[in-house]
Amino acid sequence: MQYYLAVDIGASSGRHILSHLQDGKIILEEIHRFPNGMIDKNGHKVWDSEQLFREIITGMKKCKELGKIPYSMGIDTWAVDFALLDENGSLLGDTVGYRDGRTKGMDELVYQTIPLEELYARTGIQKQIFNTIYQLKAVQVQQPEQLAKAKKMLMIPDYFHYLLTGVAVTEYTNASTTQLVSPVTKDWDYELIERLGFPKEIFTEICKPGTMIGELTEAIQKQVGYNCRVVLPATHDTGSAVIAVPSNSDDVLYISSGTWSLMGTELKNAICTEESMRRNLTNEGGYDYRFRFLKNIMGMWMINSAKKEIADNYSYAKICEMASETTIDSIVDANSDCFLAPDSMVKAVQSACRESGQQVPEGIAEVAAVIYHSLAACYADTVEEIEQITGKHYDAVHIVGGGSNAQYLNQLTANACKRKVYTGPTEGTAIGNVVVQMIANHELQNLQDARRCIFDSFEIGEYQPQ
Repeated sequence: MQYYLAVDIGASSGRHILSHLQDGKIILEEIHRFPNGMIDKNGHKVWDSEQLFREIITGMKKCKELGKIPYSMGIDTWAVDFALLDENGSLLGDTVGYRDGRTKGMDELVYQTIPLEELYARTGIQKQIFNTIYQLKAVQVQQPEQLAKAKKMLMIPDYFHYLLTGVAVTEYTNASTTQLVSPVTKDWDYELIERLGFPKEIFTEICKPGTMIGELTEAIQKQVGYNCRVVLPATHDTGSAVIAVPSNSDDVLYISSGTWSLMGTELKNAICTEESMRRNLTNEGGYDYRFRFLKNIMGMWMINSAKKEIADNYSYAKICEMASETTIDSIVDANSDCFLAPDSMVKAVQSACRESGQQVPEGIAEVAAVIYHSLAACYADTVEEIEQITGKHYDAVHIVGGGSNAQYLNQLTANACKRKVYTGPTEGTAIGNVVVQMIANHELQNLQDARRCIFDSFEIGEYQPQ
């Protein structure tokens, strides 16, 4: 029996999940879990990359303790954030997080070189102030000496893969979120990079998901007690989650529901039109060079923040149940920047309701209800936008990821979108990670085979619009 290890690191937690095939079904076993989050350091919000790597090693050691040595492993994380390395492969500065304020005003500096319309036409990536392009501009402006010393730029999962193998490459799905990759060539847009004054040599070779980049270094082998292959999954967690959508239809809408809600569809060609840009839709790279045509929606981050603030003793299931029993129907714009990193999410929601003349929520039940209603409304608007631009009609919405456990939100989504909603699997990202490894090892034939196997392996919920 061959085991595959998915190291799935999200913005609030990470976990190691071992998987294998048994009687044609995917079996998952969580063997390690650890917290994550940005910390305040040197005036910025940063990731504790050293601690995260220690947790990666700790979880890998548990495979040895269990006597289940993985044939291969791969790491996925969030997108856009990166590490800069010097000539010795050592980290330059901190791994600053996407919620940090260093990118304020950087968009305007970028647009002095390349107008927003041209940038979108070249890359197909939606304008988000935390995109890598604006983060690199911030380094160029605020810490030019750091960029001058840099020899490599690696996205966060690529950096961890580098620490494990000594091999420095950039995985395609995450690279696409930098807003520096061409959807035509599927490679770095070096002309754009030169125009912006970024050093070309720091951008490493882009590799597809499923690429075996190497084995563990001798030093890592000594630490964990074994050797294994390192295979690139779709290292952008949404890219992995979308792989796990249990449908082989070409006309499927999905929501990868976690810290962010990523809602969209898969396309064979990117849509880089002005109308697509105006509606803030993006064309992120997907498995097998498919495009994830989607919109970033604030997602469960809002609930997570409110829970931590005023209801940390309640479970998410309890909060969802309490919200379903309220009568408040206030709605806020879930995509507003005021919810990106507020000092108080509760106060931000209350203030938005107050300013729009709606009932102001009090307590976790009403605050959660407003958030859930707002997310459902945003999903419904996004369905209309995607249908208008693609010219397709979508009969159903598939929700994968941890947010698919929110039953009240699932029903609200079905109601607002006026479509059937399918939910699950909840471990979408980890499943997408391991099936890419299984395909690379020929235990599964291709993406279609993998999705059939996922549908057969996990419980799928169903909600009818009411």
